[in-house]
Amino acid sequence: MTGRVLVLGSLNVDSTSYVADFPAPGETIPSTGYAVALGGKGTNQAVAAHLAGASVDLVARVGTDAAATFALETVRGFGLALDAIDSVPDAATGVAQITVASSGENTVIVSAGANAFVTAAAVEQHRWDVAAADVALTQGELPVEAVERLAMLSSEVGTRFVLNLAPPVQISAVALAVCDPLVVNQHEAVALGIGDSETAGLAAWRAVAESVAGRLCRSVVITLGAEGAVSAAGPESASVVDADADAVDTEVTSRSSQCEAPRVTAVDSTGAGDCFTGTLAAFLSEGRSLGDAVAIAVAAGALSVTSRGTVGSYAGRVDLLAFADRMGMA
Repeated sequence: MTGRVLVLGSLNVDSTSYVADFPAPGETIPSTGYAVALGGKGTNQAVAAHLAGASVDLVARVGTDAAATFALETVRGFGLALDAIDSVPDAATGVAQITVASSGENTVIVSAGANAFVTAAAVEQHRWDVAAADVALTQGELPVEAVERLAMLSSEVGTRFVLNLAPPVQISAVALAVCDPLVVNQHEAVALGIGDSETAGLAAWRAVAESVAGRLCRSVVITLGAEGAVSAAGPESASVVDADADAVDTEVTSRSSQCEAPRVTAVDSTGAGDCFTGTLAAFLSEGRSLGDAVAIAVAAGALSVTSRGTVGSYAGRVDLLAFADRMGMA
């Protein structure tokens, strides 16, 4: 059974340079490789959700430049429809300038371009698409007004709203309250006032997640890079099934989980978080519990770092589930 995911997302063209080590301020260094590829957190997540088996609608904006032609052809090549991707006259397509060190770590500079034209009105144009979706997903790379409108619209029509608040921009408490889940990494969590710089380890972050689920948002997922991820759901989350009133321990366990990431050799971590989030949305859309969806998403993120690139490193559903099964995660 597959679900339907609507992604309101940023769409960029990634320009990536591979280096031995990051340059110091004022230093010029040679690259060991260079690539131009499809990117943008929203588009990455849409591709990941599609590869994971979901039916995906991508609502995005591009410019009218050569980069737009490249981006649209690449989106189509992944099997995604272009119906909800509009061109903005006289605007540049969004660009991400990425540097990847030999350690697998990366730095990213994003120029929004046409992504800045994704407005609340643009969201409203897709009201019926949002209503038809099982999950509506967006990120912090878009204008806040659009993110908040999608949150409220999803609540109005009964669609599960997932927000990857990356980067951690200022979102209203009302919009955060309907996130199911709110997805952040540990650094974004600290920026939001969830946990602090001293918090370490899956167990500690799981306790933090439990403390905010049902209070700040309906549910929350915190990713911890190579360590894995934790999740927790409040009583209003779609992932919580009513438990026997006497089975308090069972109920608490069902509302939070932690998943250790499998050990892999990291080549390039670019887009791994997007792979995780898109995969998470796909499996939530088909009715998986939050804990089960997080475990499969952790497996997807781990697989993605074993090869170079963003969307080009994402595994399809069959390979992903086979890997997750071998790792005892599916």
